[in-house]
Amino acid sequence: MTHQRWFTPWLLVAPAAVWLAVFSLWPSLNTVVLAFTNAKPLGGGRFTGVENFARITDDAQLGDALLNSVIYMVVCVPLLTLLPLLLAVLVQRKLPGISFFRTAFYTPVIASAVVVALIWGWVLEERGLVNGLAQQLGVLSGPLPFLTDRWLLLLSAISLTVWKGLGYYMIIYLSALGNVSRELHEAAFVDGAGPVRRFFNVTVPGVRNTMALVSVLISVSALRVFSELYVLSDGTGGPGGQDMSVVMLIQMYSRGFTGHLGYASALSLLLFAVTIGPMLLLLRLNRKAA
Repeated sequence: MTHQRWFTPWLLVAPAAVWLAVFSLWPSLNTVVLAFTNAKPLGGGRFTGVENFARITDDAQLGDALLNSVIYMVVCVPLLTLLPLLLAVLVQRKLPGISFFRTAFYTPVIASAVVVALIWGWVLEERGLVNGLAQQLGVLSGPLPFLTDRWLLLLSAISLTVWKGLGYYMIIYLSALGNVSRELHEAAFVDGAGPVRRFFNVTVPGVRNTMALVSVLISVSALRVFSELYVLSDGTGGPGGQDMSVVMLIQMYSRGFTGHLGYASALSLLLFAVTIGPMLLLLRLNRKAA
């Protein structure tokens, strides 16, 4: 019987550890350092203390960006927590042709977010499919500014996020539904409970922990939204930049030869502080459940 040397496990872990250190740990630490400087893309910058964080309190665009991100989260969380669960319950049934619908619901997930957003933009533009069809049917007298009105643009981006995320979270729920006891459903059916009552009294309690996990994943994704708003607004962040997300604001300040990397890094730390909230909430819920 051969004995492995003590360093063999470390050799196996080393490539992943190096990759993590170079592309995750070091950039994170560097962001913290840059947040206290006035660094530019082509210069090292100098230490400025908490000047960047003081600037955050006077940034009017940041207020709009935070508001947009919070609205995004508040709308997306309930929709993407409940709708995928209903889809999962539907496609879990053994019906003829159900495999086709499973594939159809999941197809938007594997499509590129940029490509999907471009198609969505063509559909929602003033001469696009939605406005054209609505006017042909007499529902609208003129085109709606889906891509040029602040709130309609935000709503359009949210609808894109919900449509693209349905299939992804549906798969997560499908795996969770496999652990829900069939005996409980049968017992509830024998007691006279209908489909709706069984859903709320058996299915929902059985996937409660998964619903909490999905809610946190959606919250973090919504607070970090970028592609949908960026592509639909053609990189402008909407009229007057009012539809920018926090990530778009960070990108705006850090790009170009005169980019403000120090301030962008400070905004990144603020975004980290905001997104860590849902994770701490999930941890607390899991401890209570245990």
